[in-house]
Amino acid sequence: MAQAPSFFGSAAYDHAVAGIGAGTVAVLCMNPLDLLKVKFQVATTSAPGGIGKQIWNSLRDIQRQEGWKGLYRGLGPNIAGNASSWGLYFLFYNILKKRASDGDPTAPLSSGSILLCSAQASAVTAIMTNPIWVVKVRMFTTHADSPNAYRGVIHGFSSIIRSEGVMGLFRGTSLALFGVSNGAIQFVMYERMKRWGFEVKKKQFERAGRPWTPEVDKLSNTAYSIMSGGSKIAALGVTYPYQVVRSRLQNNATTHLYPTIPATISRTWTQEGLRGFYRGLGTNLVRVLPGTCVTFVVYENIAWLLRSAAAKRDQAARESIE
Repeated sequence: MAQAPSFFGSAAYDHAVAGIGAGTVAVLCMNPLDLLKVKFQVATTSAPGGIGKQIWNSLRDIQRQEGWKGLYRGLGPNIAGNASSWGLYFLFYNILKKRASDGDPTAPLSSGSILLCSAQASAVTAIMTNPIWVVKVRMFTTHADSPNAYRGVIHGFSSIIRSEGVMGLFRGTSLALFGVSNGAIQFVMYERMKRWGFEVKKKQFERAGRPWTPEVDKLSNTAYSIMSGGSKIAALGVTYPYQVVRSRLQNNATTHLYPTIPATISRTWTQEGLRGFYRGLGTNLVRVLPGTCVTFVVYENIAWLLRSAAAKRDQAARESIE
């Protein structure tokens, strides 16, 4: 398959822009459920009823107490965190993939190479964006009228630095680094499924006698949704407990109960058992599946549109020269 031209001069930049767009759209769609996920993770008691009832009652209570605006509390840091995370991740991931394939981004990589590239990109991204996630968690877990509430990302940064020093912005970083396994597992599975999907599509074109071109280098949105959702479920089942520990560690209201990672793990296990490490999982699954599908569908479509626009631009430039 021929390498498609780049819209921004580098395929890594194209993927970074696609990641930023995907992260922004996903947050705008899923912020209320993301808010609930964090609230459930830092809670130490179970709400009555099933998952559906818990989600409905919690959303209703937030809307009654804080209005519709309350459902989008923390939207600023959430967009900043997700957009920058996906943008940086895809930037580094594609740079590393190109290096691993000796400069040929279309060359197939082994599962081990994909795992390594994904883990490295996730690690760098996690360190760079951790301060945003600290602010996000604290905005999600405090009432808007609280005297300790952050008014925005910048106010959150300055408040943390003033009260805890610069290192306060990096609370939970080691857990975030552990979480690179989530993205690494997901992307190995996603890349494998996507490669299989392209192979099937290419064979269909060959049987029909139609040439394979970069312009049709795209799967259906349904295929992207199934692949991204399936890979995310598998990765989440393995790595979810670290998210609970990280949220409790970053929650400003419970720093006296969960001051360190070992203390958080020990207290959660002692008081809640294994179930405590999966608190909020149901809400997270409800959120993460549509959220992941939206992210990857938007990302793949933006990336494809950029490739197509670049191809048309280059074609027009060649025709003008001729």
